[in-house]
Amino acid sequence: MSSKYALVHEWLTPKATGGSELVVKEILNHVDADLYALIDFESTNTQSYLYQRQIGTTFLQHLPLARQGVQKYLPLLPLAIEQLDLRQYEVILSSSHAVAKGVLTTPDQLHICYCHSPMRYAWDLTFDYLNQSKLGKGVIGWITKYLLHSLRQWDVISSNRVDYFIANSQHTARRIWRCYRREAKVIYPPVDVEKFSLCAEKEDFYLIVSRLVSYKQVSLIVQAFNQLKKPLVVIGTGPQMKHLQAIAHPHIQLLGWQPEEIVKSYMARAKAFVYAACEDFGIALVEAQACGTPVIAYGAGGALETVRDIRACVDTATGIFFKEQTVAALVEALEKFEVHQDFFNYEYIKTHANLFSRQAFTNRYLDFLNQCQEKKPDIH
Repeated sequence: MSSKYALVHEWLTPKATGGSELVVKEILNHVDADLYALIDFESTNTQSYLYQRQIGTTFLQHLPLARQGVQKYLPLLPLAIEQLDLRQYEVILSSSHAVAKGVLTTPDQLHICYCHSPMRYAWDLTFDYLNQSKLGKGVIGWITKYLLHSLRQWDVISSNRVDYFIANSQHTARRIWRCYRREAKVIYPPVDVEKFSLCAEKEDFYLIVSRLVSYKQVSLIVQAFNQLKKPLVVIGTGPQMKHLQAIAHPHIQLLGWQPEEIVKSYMARAKAFVYAACEDFGIALVEAQACGTPVIAYGAGGALETVRDIRACVDTATGIFFKEQTVAALVEALEKFEVHQDFFNYEYIKTHANLFSRQAFTNRYLDFLNQCQEKKPDIH
């Protein structure tokens, strides 16, 4: 590729290790691009693949507590991203779940955005954000609501700076259309399925690996297992840890954060992986399947694209869905799983996970990038 590339991401910190960061890493493995972000604390992190890399940042880099997360400066994020001067590049690649897509470009530049999600603070999670935050009450609450209203307006305006959108799932593509009235090419994010090993000898426990925050619905899972009195292992940390410790019965283990090798071991040995959140894609669901482990998941969002329900396709099933985020619905799904568990083919489940491999992502992303640069009329 002869063009000069810039890749723009929201923030680069040791705590930011989700699916969007995996996309950035994979793009950089194949595209020679200069990297930019609102803040960067990874190029000084000796454990990071970005250690000592030159990364362009914004004025937010120097504000107090920026290292702990720039979300606290939410009203400043649009202003900050617009201060990046990228005029020297021919092609702008953005990896966006908040404001990265809002960089200013010229008519001669090509801007391709991999959108992990329209900005959740401004759209889907607005009322959760207001209800759970001290900023959502009283006079300050009305100021916050106005700021979010302005943020939504900026978000729609900035979507017009993008020439081509890529979505990480059909679910996200529908949300992009709803928020921006823009079509998006679906390219699933890269999952490192090769680092997970198949284990055909499953043990008698269920597993959830997740950040312990409210929208992940881990407390719902704990309550369901309290009721069924079945063994559950919970791996992850977050603000809900104390609440979960208070309500969990003795047969539920809360292990907190665990190193990768321990997580992989539990994923491989678990009878099933349980997940109750509505995710845009849901990398953990694919990682579990890469171990040959069936998935019991809330039937919404990206899970509908990565998991095959045994009630719809017995021979090629990789899990089972529950239709509502309620304890009763999850209990029913768990009981059905116990009945059907012998029908699951662990080797097929692992093979299914390969559809979402790093190589699959790379092939589709680079092919789409080439199409956009050649200005082919039909790219969707």
